[in-house]
Amino acid sequence: MKKGSESFEKLISIMDELREKCPWDRKQTLESLRKLTIEETYELADAIIKKDIPGIKDELGDLMLHIVFYAKIASETGSFDIKDVIDGICEKLICRHPHVFGDVKVQDAGEVADNWEKIKLERGGHKSVLEGVPRSLPALVKANRIQEKVKGVGFDWEKKEQIWDKVDEEFRELKSELVKEDNKEKAENEFGDLLFSVINAARLYGVDPENALEKTNNKFIKRFNYLEQKTIKQGRSLHDMSLEEMNKIWEEAKKQD
Repeated sequence: MKKGSESFEKLISIMDELREKCPWDRKQTLESLRKLTIEETYELADAIIKKDIPGIKDELGDLMLHIVFYAKIASETGSFDIKDVIDGICEKLICRHPHVFGDVKVQDAGEVADNWEKIKLERGGHKSVLEGVPRSLPALVKANRIQEKVKGVGFDWEKKEQIWDKVDEEFRELKSELVKEDNKEKAENEFGDLLFSVINAARLYGVDPENALEKTNNKFIKRFNYLEQKTIKQGRSLHDMSLEEMNKIWEEAKKQD
């Protein structure tokens, strides 16, 4: 623990010096750092998906730098400092884990998550269950968080198997609208309903829909790259190939997984 404390103090000291002596660091504001922080978060997410342990370590360091940077900027106006940030999260963790730091009993991780949402609503100053869902979240992640939050107050399916009737219902409604081909907005709405119900199914069965889709994205990229490379080796172009020819190579690519 002492080593970690000394390293953290060193990081703060470096940040102080950069803010004083580096033209780029002096120029930064809370607003200018925002897009860079989002980029660093996605880089960490990429490293996690790849199971790149050294990469995860590096990206965590970048994010830690951003946290210290934000706190440094805020301290210059007397708003808050890094100690306030750390004290705040310590207090929040103790408050939201009464089963660890109090006498509340829980059966499993699901009850812990439910209690967390209840405590946030009761003590966090939120007037609505969904108030804490960031508007700027990607739609898929946002849908999952919405469903997790309303589950915390008991708004959920009694049995997870019931979700499949909803998925089937939304799928039929979407097909019905697509056949008409006269109301794109209605079809878009139905497509959203179907996606929301599928994300709900993923949650109910313990699957992270964002991770699942990203793995499929990467799998598709890998297979398509194989298709392109194989085509180039044959001295041909994808534009000149039939779908049947491409599918044959695609099946080869699937065997490489």
